[in-house]
Amino acid sequence: MIRRPIPLRRRVTVAFTVLGFVLSLVFAGAVLVMAEDYENILVDEILRGQAEDYGSRLVHDADARLPRTHRLSGYRMDRNGKGDVPAEFAALAPGIHESGKASEAGIHIGVFDTGAGRLVFVIDLSDIERGEQHLNWFLAATILIGTMLAGWLGWLLAGSAIAPVRHLAAAVDALPTAPRPTALAGSASDDEVGQLAAAIDRYQARMVDADVHEQAFFADASHELRTPIAVVRGATEVLLDEPVASTGMRQRLQRLDRGMQELTDLLDVLLGLARRREPQFETIDARTLLDEAVATIPASGDDTHSMQIDVQAEGQLRLPHHESLLLLRSLLRRLLPPAAGGILSMRLQGTSLELEFTRSTSTQSACVRPRMERSDRGHGLALIERLAERLGWAIEEPDTGVLRLRLPASAFIA
Repeated sequence: MIRRPIPLRRRVTVAFTVLGFVLSLVFAGAVLVMAEDYENILVDEILRGQAEDYGSRLVHDADARLPRTHRLSGYRMDRNGKGDVPAEFAALAPGIHESGKASEAGIHIGVFDTGAGRLVFVIDLSDIERGEQHLNWFLAATILIGTMLAGWLGWLLAGSAIAPVRHLAAAVDALPTAPRPTALAGSASDDEVGQLAAAIDRYQARMVDADVHEQAFFADASHELRTPIAVVRGATEVLLDEPVASTGMRQRLQRLDRGMQELTDLLDVLLGLARRREPQFETIDARTLLDEAVATIPASGDDTHSMQIDVQAEGQLRLPHHESLLLLRSLLRRLLPPAAGGILSMRLQGTSLELEFTRSTSTQSACVRPRMERSDRGHGLALIERLAERLGWAIEEPDTGVLRLRLPASAFIA
């Protein structure tokens, strides 16, 4: 399973969140170190100052009393080892010490050798220790809030940072299907986004150049393909005019002529779609258009001589004349079965054009043309479906022998 990359905005947000967490953690550590250093400096200065002061006093006054308060207590031991120093403090080396008992957190002991003997001062800073616990909770909250704030700011700043990329993506999405020159780099910043826009502009320029060569190829192909088709049709018409041609030969030539006419129309549709030729809209009489579409049907051979045509259409239509005739002629060829007489009805009602063929009684047992299938089922209507889609027409086949075309409302002139 291929894992999708993390979106850019989310990656920036994660980076900001991690950065916020690291900075908050560094800040909290710095505060703790500074607080601990401040406490040590404070204890050292207080105890050392007390030792120097009382050491000087005891040298001049051996009966001077050391402090004994809830905060600070002093003890003395002379050079002979006599004095009131508690046993747990008597073995301590000179310097500042901190009680290792959990119940005596915040108790600091200062041991000093002076001219009056060894002085031991015990200071109780347990209230400061409790304050440090509050500071720890505050710093933990600072880390949490700082991390969340950094993530939120990262999300907002990432949105602003990638906004030019979103604008560029929207501009690319708005490009037409056909290749067009673009100038996206002109509206982009002079950075990586601008480089991406310039790359898209260069790519579009290459696509336009390739499209020009492709259109030239299709123009040449159109001329080269039509020439042999015209030769075959001309030869077929000459053979049909021969009076000595038998009935069977005439039927074969008529079938060949119909096939070449259909091939000509399909080639016209194919090249028109490939060259993306813009339809030229004209105002056309609806009945005239249908008459023109069906005009080639009786001329295709003896198998349609018994066909009756009923056209019911009124009003004016605004449609591309050439493309509409191609579409209608192609659909009529697929609707009408070969070698069968009957009635062809063409009715325009509202936005619906219905084509219906009813066989005459004498041809009911004739070969039945199969039901027309859509191009997405692979039954040979890809070009016709594509042309209908381009014109905005919808092809429906509610029943065998019936075709219904849904024309766009814009095609009707009020």
